[in-house]
This record gives sequence, structure tokens and C-alpha cells, in this order.
Amino acid sequence: MRQAHAMMAFMPDSVDDDFLGQCPQLQVIGAALKGFDNFDVAACSRRGVWFTIVPDLLTMPTAELAVGLMLALARNIGPGDRWVRSGHFQGWRPTFYGSSLTRATVGILGMGRVGCAIARLLMGFDTKVIYFDPQPLDSEQEHFLQARCATLEEVLGKSDFVISATPLNHLTRHLINPRTIAAMRSGSFLINIGRGSVVDELAVAVALDSGHLAGYAADVFEMEDWALEDRPRSIAPALLVQKDNTVFTPHLGSAVDCIRKEIALEAARNIIQALAGRKPQGAVNQVE
Repeated sequence: MRQAHAMMAFMPDSVDDDFLGQCPQLQVIGAALKGFDNFDVAACSRRGVWFTIVPDLLTMPTAELAVGLMLALARNIGPGDRWVRSGHFQGWRPTFYGSSLTRATVGILGMGRVGCAIARLLMGFDTKVIYFDPQPLDSEQEHFLQARCATLEEVLGKSDFVISATPLNHLTRHLINPRTIAAMRSGSFLINIGRGSVVDELAVAVALDSGHLAGYAADVFEMEDWALEDRPRSIAPALLVQKDNTVFTPHLGSAVDCIRKEIALEAARNIIQALAGRKPQGAVNQVE
């Protein structure tokens, strides 16, 4: 990177001031991602480096996966699949009864692009959507999405499903913790498709063992948040024990062939714009 004028970055990457100090010719970082908590944007600005993201293309694939994880948990798809493969299935029996999204109350933590996209998809299930966000939607958006803003306590206490779609920052780290889990409705499901460290994984493992949480599904994990020096270096072993009430995917939020190609192309366009002396379309900082 010492001779590079541009860099394309992906989810496993992290950039801090020390790294930037070793790249004297760097002008732009084109990040092929949406959430940029692993990157020191302020340091980029101080050193005259554009930092760009791809804000829109990951939204719908991530929302689709959130609904898929909800269905997998509620309808016991994982345990059912394992039962069929075991050779014990001999035809229908009244087993693996679960829950339904239809007419369920779904609480969304974080009503940004992904949160709104999830609410839009859930309209087809006749769900009741309540959400918590410090910046509520306007009344027109709420009416269109059939969603209502509520306090964190109400969202946790009244929801059959709670979806974490909030970005990671100093206010949201371990937003889901022993205290807030205790405030959740007993027998509810928790789904995390935002950032791993919004959820205290050890607290979730305890709540699953006690039966307070009916299930947990995640596409993101604490150990992925590279910028946090005290992050765990692996997924909590207590979560990885084979359980019928957990579903985990390896950060598949944007894992759609055609979408990944478009994400990389947009990151490349941002780089080309910066090297041409223009403000990149996806810039999240300002360079003098």
C-alpha cells in the first residue's frame, strides 16, 4: 500500500490512523460495504483521504436474509432438515410445531434503510411492526410501512420477534444485554443482522439455556468487529453448541452474486471519481 493511490476495502478490513500513516500517496478508500464502524473516517479526513461506501445495494439482500432467519427459527426448518436427513422420518407426525410470522408483533431496533426494508417485506405477513430509533420516521413513512415508533422498553416487552438492525457505535454496543434481554417477552425470538457487538453473545447463550429466549439467529458476530480492541476473538462457544433454537449464517447479508458484482463496481466508480479530482458519489467524509 505504500505506493498506492487508491484502495478497495471489504468487510474483513480495518483502517486506522497508523495504517494511513504508512500510505503517504493514498487519496481514496473505496469500501465495498455499507456499515463502516471498522474504519477511522476522522483519520481519513485529517490525512486528506476520501472514504466512500456503497449505501443502498446491500439493503434488500440483508432484509431478505432477516426474514429468512425469522422463518427458519419460527418454523423449525433447521431441526426439521436434520430429522429428515437422519433417516428417522417415516411420514407426518405432530412434531416440530413452531411459531408463525403471520399476525405476530415484530420489533425492529434501528429504522434505517435495512429496518425499513424489513418492515416492507413483513407487510406480506400481516405483522404488527413497532420500532425503536432515536430518529423516528415521519408520519408518511410510518403510514406506508404500517409501523409505529415506540420506546425501547415497549419494543422489547411486546414483540414476538426482535430484530437488531442498528449500526454499531458507543451507544449501541451491547444494547442487547442481560438487562434488556430480561425485559424481552418470555418465549420471544431475537435476530441479529446488523452488527455483532450490538448483542452480548454470552448473555444470549444464558437466556437460551434458561428458556427466556425461544431462539436466536445471527448473521453477524462480535468477533467480526475488528476496530474494537476488546472484542472476543471467536464466537462464544456456548452459542455454537448444537441447539435446535439457533440458526447462524456466515455474514451472508449481501451474498447475492449479481449484487456483490454491483457493489464492487460502485466502489470502483467511487475510486475513479476521486482520482479524477471529483467528490465521490459515496463519500462519507469531506476532503479539502
